[in-house]
Amino acid sequence: MTRFFAIAMLCILAACGSKSDLDQPPVPLGHFRLGHNVVVAPHPVQGPLSRDVAPEEWVDTMRGAISDRFGRYEGDKLYHLGISVDGYVVAQTGIPLVLAPKSVVILNVTLWDDEKGEKVNKEPERIMALESLNGKSVVGSGLTQTREEQMENLSYNAAKRIENWLKNNIEEFGLDVPPVEPYVDDTAESTETPAEPTEEPDASDEDETLLAPAEIAAE
Repeated sequence: MTRFFAIAMLCILAACGSKSDLDQPPVPLGHFRLGHNVVVAPHPVQGPLSRDVAPEEWVDTMRGAISDRFGRYEGDKLYHLGISVDGYVVAQTGIPLVLAPKSVVILNVTLWDDEKGEKVNKEPERIMALESLNGKSVVGSGLTQTREEQMENLSYNAAKRIENWLKNNIEEFGLDVPPVEPYVDDTAESTETPAEPTEEPDASDEDETLLAPAEIAAE
């Protein structure tokens, strides 16, 4: 019986390995293109049996995961994501299979339509992402992963849940509606022969179509 249990556990661990989907084509999100990627963590609540994580660490890790996932979209309509990290548990070492705590991160997410200059979802969407079940976390990620690995795991899963939320609301959020004026990437280098230097434009004449990140974060 003991031998059978051991073999069964090895099979479970082998079957639970997770694989990143970022090397696959992104799921369709209509005309979506990511504008501002705003993540804040003003007062994240640290859950019981959690390792310490500084707010700025959550901001950096979560912004990286959002950029990795949503930077792949090349639609012609700009949307901004405002994300607040509100709570987390980054599991400490526990007793395998009995008291080993599991990791989780809790977010509030707001989608902004740049063209309209307003929120798409009036109330923030609550997103809760758990750690992936794999050979390292099935017995509690605190036993087998570093704190940074746990945070990357949670941030990856959170970004994927946000993607699923958008996918499930394409029509309601208007992601399938083309923009009035297609987005043009002003950073692309021009192939035309440069013109003679002219007087620099006044700063007040600069394009102000994009919402400022501070506006998004403030909401």
